[in-house]
Amino acid sequence: MLLYRGYPIEQLAERSDFLETAFLILFGELPTEAEHRQWTRDITQHTMLHTNISKLMEGFQYDAHPMGMFISTVGALSTFYLDAKNIFSSESRRLQTIRLIAKVPTIAAYAYRHSIGRPYNLPDNDLTYAGNFLNMLFRMTETKYQVSPVLERALDVLFILHADHEQNCRTSTMRNIGSSHADPYSSLAGAAAALYGPLHGGANEAVLRMLTEIGSLKNVPAFIKRIKGGDGRLMGFGHRVYKSYDPRAAIIKRIADLVFEVTGKNPLLDIALELERIALEDEYFVTRRLYPNVDFYSGLIYQAMGFPVDMFPVLFAIPRTAGWVAQWEEMLLDPDQKIARPKQVYIGAARRDYVSLEGRELAAPKAKG
Repeated sequence: MLLYRGYPIEQLAERSDFLETAFLILFGELPTEAEHRQWTRDITQHTMLHTNISKLMEGFQYDAHPMGMFISTVGALSTFYLDAKNIFSSESRRLQTIRLIAKVPTIAAYAYRHSIGRPYNLPDNDLTYAGNFLNMLFRMTETKYQVSPVLERALDVLFILHADHEQNCRTSTMRNIGSSHADPYSSLAGAAAALYGPLHGGANEAVLRMLTEIGSLKNVPAFIKRIKGGDGRLMGFGHRVYKSYDPRAAIIKRIADLVFEVTGKNPLLDIALELERIALEDEYFVTRRLYPNVDFYSGLIYQAMGFPVDMFPVLFAIPRTAGWVAQWEEMLLDPDQKIARPKQVYIGAARRDYVSLEGRELAAPKAKG
């Protein structure tokens, strides 16, 4: 199971929205109506980027990876908001939290627009959090972007599902950097950098590559045979935490059906469904507890919505910002917390004395001619 502050993820995905869920993760309780209204207003009013930040992003190479742009720009925010150094001020922490949650979709959208050579779209404060993100990504020449309610809700649910997930690599990085009392922008840039690695943030991209490699349903049996023979991996199955069906995967699968009704069915879906059927029935996979995880269907949804694969880790970083900041603040306020310094066991050479360069030459074995 997956619980946020005690609430099952299934209930939040069905009944909550991302900003409400972010509030829950950050402050421990669901907001009252007045708190939710104020929280949403605060986020909405901080979505704009400083003009110099926009200019900084324009300086990236035309083919720069969106995640590299995202990391660099989030880190640069620490030079614009010097009050972020006041990490033991609750007022300052709340303001930086609002700024980060508000601005990461704008940074992500600008990175995407830059990568395809199109001008930036300014935020639209009349839209929801997810709707505004879609507007900044995809609006062309229309005066007002018309958001698809289905895609808007699908993105909001995906954001809820990705908002936090215990002590993985990127979250531990956020806490480790923060333990030095670094500001939240610098700490979050480090967490995003951990997510940038292909072993961490590229899982849903790996699923798409696997499905593309299989190519068609007729090739599935041969692919499964290869996997059982130890040749390759079944991407998107199994999880370090869940030894049963990932609860997020079941939710995403339902969302996928709704998205494909709007966008048209992803041609890779039939292959994905067949792989899932086999994995849930075949003794080889069942005994190894290789059930579908959250990454198995999310890449198909993102691709159907029009996102290129190099945007996938950026899409992950937007909602995880809420979880990262909550973890950072929890670490910061822990009276027993000290700067991170993992212990190590040295297994190299024993104590020895320095030898001069000439002495090293004499002692070195001669190469045979």
